[in-house]
Amino acid sequence: MKYDVIVVGGGHAGCEACLATSKMGLKTLLVSGNLNMLGSMPCNPSIGGPAKGVVVREIDALGGWQGKNADLTRLQIKMLNSSKGPAVRALRSQNDKVLYSKEMRKHLEAQENLDLYEAYTDHLIVENNTVKGIVNEDGSSFEADAVILTTGTYLSSLIFRGHHVHEAGPDEQATSHGLSKQLKDLGFDVRRLKTGTPPRIKASSIDFSKSILAPGEDYPYKFSFDEGYDPILGVNIPCYLTYTNPEIHKIVADNIHESAMYGGVISGVEPRYCPSIETKIIKFKDKDRHQVFLEPESLEWDQTYLGEFSTSMPEEIQDKMIRLIPGLENCEIIKYSYSIEYDSINPLQLYSNLETKLVKNLFCAGQINGTSGYEEAAGQGIMAGINAGLKLQGKEPLVLRRDESYIGVLIDDLVTKGTNEPYRLLTSRAEYRLLLRNDNSDLRLREYGYQVGLISDEQYEALRKKKKDIAACTEYLNTTNVVMSAENNAYLESIGSSTLKESQKGIEVLKRPEISFLNFRNLIDVPYSDEVLEQVEIEAKYQGYIRKALAQADKLEAMDNKVIPDNINYDDIDNIALEAREKFKKIMPRTLGQASRISGVNPADIAVLSVYLDALRRR
Repeated sequence: MKYDVIVVGGGHAGCEACLATSKMGLKTLLVSGNLNMLGSMPCNPSIGGPAKGVVVREIDALGGWQGKNADLTRLQIKMLNSSKGPAVRALRSQNDKVLYSKEMRKHLEAQENLDLYEAYTDHLIVENNTVKGIVNEDGSSFEADAVILTTGTYLSSLIFRGHHVHEAGPDEQATSHGLSKQLKDLGFDVRRLKTGTPPRIKASSIDFSKSILAPGEDYPYKFSFDEGYDPILGVNIPCYLTYTNPEIHKIVADNIHESAMYGGVISGVEPRYCPSIETKIIKFKDKDRHQVFLEPESLEWDQTYLGEFSTSMPEEIQDKMIRLIPGLENCEIIKYSYSIEYDSINPLQLYSNLETKLVKNLFCAGQINGTSGYEEAAGQGIMAGINAGLKLQGKEPLVLRRDESYIGVLIDDLVTKGTNEPYRLLTSRAEYRLLLRNDNSDLRLREYGYQVGLISDEQYEALRKKKKDIAACTEYLNTTNVVMSAENNAYLESIGSSTLKESQKGIEVLKRPEISFLNFRNLIDVPYSDEVLEQVEIEAKYQGYIRKALAQADKLEAMDNKVIPDNINYDDIDNIALEAREKFKKIMPRTLGQASRISGVNPADIAVLSVYLDALRRR
C-alpha cells in the first residue's frame, strides 16, 4: 500500500509527526511496535520543566497535541520559577502515564488521514539515495514519498544493571537491529548514547511522613492555549521530596566497580544534565546529600517513581541503597533502576528542516538525533512532520529562528553544533530567552501553525482577538486610575508595597515589582482575561529589556535571511581558515547566520563568506 508519509516509532516525536502530516492532508501511516504504548513515559511521569515547558506550549501554538494531552491527564501542575522573571518561568505537570498513552491512542485513532500499524520496522526501502518506503520484521512493506524516523531509544538497545546485560528497549520492549545496520551502511555516523530510569516503589509501602510534601498549585495553569482540555481526573496529587545521605554515598563509593557505568560495561555517553546517582556522588564529593523526588505514576497503579535516583548498580546493591532513603526502609521495590544504551545518528548529518543529507525525503526526529526528553522529542517531531509535508507539497521549509522559539534553538544547536551526549534543552542555551517566554508562545508561533494548516480558523480568530484585547487592555490601564482609598492602601501594605498618596494610572501601579497580574485585580477591576493582563504586565515591566532583545534579534534575522546557495564550492573562497572550510563543507549551513554559529568558525571567516555571497548575487 502507498502512503504519502510513513512515521516509524510511536513515541512523543512520532505522535506529533504523524498528527502534523495527517492534519496537513497527507495520507500517513504510523508504524509502532506496541500501539498500547503510544506516547509512553518510560522514565519520569511528567511533562515540562525549565525551558522544556515552554517547548510544550510552542508545540501547542503550532497545532500539536502534547500540551493538550498533558492537560487532560495531569495529576498536578506547577509554575516553576514563579518568583523570578518571566524569561525563566515554565510549567511542569505530573501526569498519569497510563491515561496519557490511552488518550494519545484515542486521539490518533480519531485523526483523519492517519492509519496505525503495529510492527517493528526492519529496514528502509532506498533507491538512488531516496527513501521509498519501509519493510517490517513481520514481512509487511509499505511505500511512501517520505519517511520520518522517530525510533527513540529502541535502536540496538541494551539494558544494564551492574554487569548483567540483556537486549531490550525501555520497559523491556523489543529492540531493533536492522535499522541501525542499514543506517551505518548508508554512511550515517551512528553513535552510542546512554540514559537511565530510576526504581519504582510500591507507594503503599512508603512512609511519606519522613519526606517533605510537594503539592501542586491551585491556580488552573494549562499548557494549551485552547479551551476544552480540562483534566479528566480532576485531582491534585502531591509529590514528596527526600534526600540521600552519607550511608548511601558510602555504599556507592565502596561498590563503584559494580556499576555498569563505572565498571567498563557501558560504552555510551550519559546525559550531563540528568546523571546517575553514582555520577553525582563521585563528581560532587563535597555534597552530603542529593534530592530524591517521590512522584506518583498513575491512579491505576500503587507505584511511585524515585526521581533523580537513576543508577546502573546491581539489584542487590540498589536494594541496600533504596532502603537507606528516609521513608523507604521497609518499602517494596517493584522495578529496579537500569541504564539503557542505544544507537543515534550524528545530527550534523541533518538539514535545518530535519531531512537527512544522505537520503532524500528521509527525516529524523527525537532521541535518534541525540536528544533527551519527551518535550525535545515532540518539538522535533512536529517540525519534522511539518517539513516533510511542506516538501511533498512543493513548498519552502519552515525553519524557526533562535529568537522565535526554543524549538528553533534546539534544532539549530543540533544541526549546527552537533552533540556528543544526550542533548537537554536549557534556558541558558537561548540568547533571547526574554522573548521566548512561557506566556507568549501563541503570539510567536500560532501564525506559522495556521499557515501550514495545523491551526483552524476558529483558533486563529481567537489569537486575533487576544492581540486586540492586549492592545485594548494596555489602553485601558493607561487611562484608568487605581483609586487612592483606605481599602487599596491596606492591601498594598499587606503585600509590602508602598501606599498611594493619590490616584495613579493602572499601568504605573502594575509596573511595581511586587504587583503581578494575579494580585492586581484586588486594586482595580480589569475587564480582560488573566492571560491578556499578564502580557500587559510583562510588557510594562520589561519594555526596555524587550526592545533591546528585539533589536539584537533583528541583527540575527538579517544574517539568517542571507541564504547560502546549495551548490556553493567553499574551495573557491580565498582567505577562509582551513578549519572553517572543513566545517562549512561538513555542515553545509543554510544561511550566513547558521554558518556564524558553527563551533571553530571565526568572525573573520564569516566576513569573508559574506563578501563572497554578495559578489555571487551581483553576478
